Amino acid sequence: MRIVWSIGDPHGIGPEIILKSFLKLQDSGHSFLVSGSFSVMEYYRTKLGLPIRLTRLSDRSSIPGTIDSDIAALQVLSIVEPDVTEPGVISPEAGRVAMESLRAAAELCAAGICDGLVTAPIHKEAVSLAGYAETGHTGFLGKMFDVDSPCMMFADRVSGLKVALATIHEALEKVPVLVREMDLDGFLTALEASLKQDFALAFPRIAILGLNPHASDGGVMGREEFEIITPSVNRLSAKLRIEGPFAADGFFGSGKYRNYDIIVAMYHDQGLLPFKLLAFDTGVNVTLGLPIVRTSPDHGTSFDIAGIGIASENSFLEATLLAVTIAQNRKQSSLRI
Repeated sequence: MRIVWSIGDPHGIGPEIILKSFLKLQDSGHSFLVSGSFSVMEYYRTKLGLPIRLTRLSDRSSIPGTIDSDIAALQVLSIVEPDVTEPGVISPEAGRVAMESLRAAAELCAAGICDGLVTAPIHKEAVSLAGYAETGHTGFLGKMFDVDSPCMMFADRVSGLKVALATIHEALEKVPVLVREMDLDGFLTALEASLKQDFALAFPRIAILGLNPHASDGGVMGREEFEIITPSVNRLSAKLRIEGPFAADGFFGSGKYRNYDIIVAMYHDQGLLPFKLLAFDTGVNVTLGLPIVRTSPDHGTSFDIAGIGIASENSFLEATLLAVTIAQNRKQSSLRI
């Protein structure tokens, strides 16, 4: 497999965790390519004193045709070369490097040159300063591939926990309206299909959480459970292994989440707070519903520790291993069709 790593914000920990991950993966038999900036990668390689050989690729045509070509070196496709590299500094130029590197990496996957994309963290303010309307990976890739509602899912190999979000980065005041307006049946059906294809789960067990506290306690604290969520579960239960809605606090507190392959949270913090408590260092963000494989570490740019050599590569490493697994599962799935 050939995996492409987008460099992320060059002023964050992305380049560092890419380099550290490569050190652990260079004998894996897979090929790795960085989409971004050779000067940035060389800056961090030198600053951190890491024993890695970098190979600069000037354009897409210079990418080796086979993955066994010089896999001992980390290949870097030069997309944007910034004037300076300043760890910890928010800048429009850094935001542009991040997003153009992402675009180029996604194009490599769409062209079949790479089998999967792992994205290093970007900084939303830097991306906004650079003039991009979509400041997140999920929205940017969704628009790029004309996918209206790609699913944001989080997975942890260690605990086995998987959490999908019905709504993503939305203000809480908007969530009830979005839940009422969304095609929940379609979302859950597509989620099951992705779990079958990407995770090789023949008949995944799905739990869905309620929107309101205590799943509304019989309608005392909201009607979304009775008017939206429960009817959807009832309609789909004949063809999907789905149960709920569950009260989120008791569901996680009692450990009931262990009985399911995936939990669907209705909004960001409802799902991400327990997930990060259980899997902060090893959790992986996966975008489902795209024509390409995309994963990322479950953390941000960590500007406060950028460039000093203490960033943990664990989540990025896990994201890379999961991208390889999903790419392999997709190939096997296509062979069965």
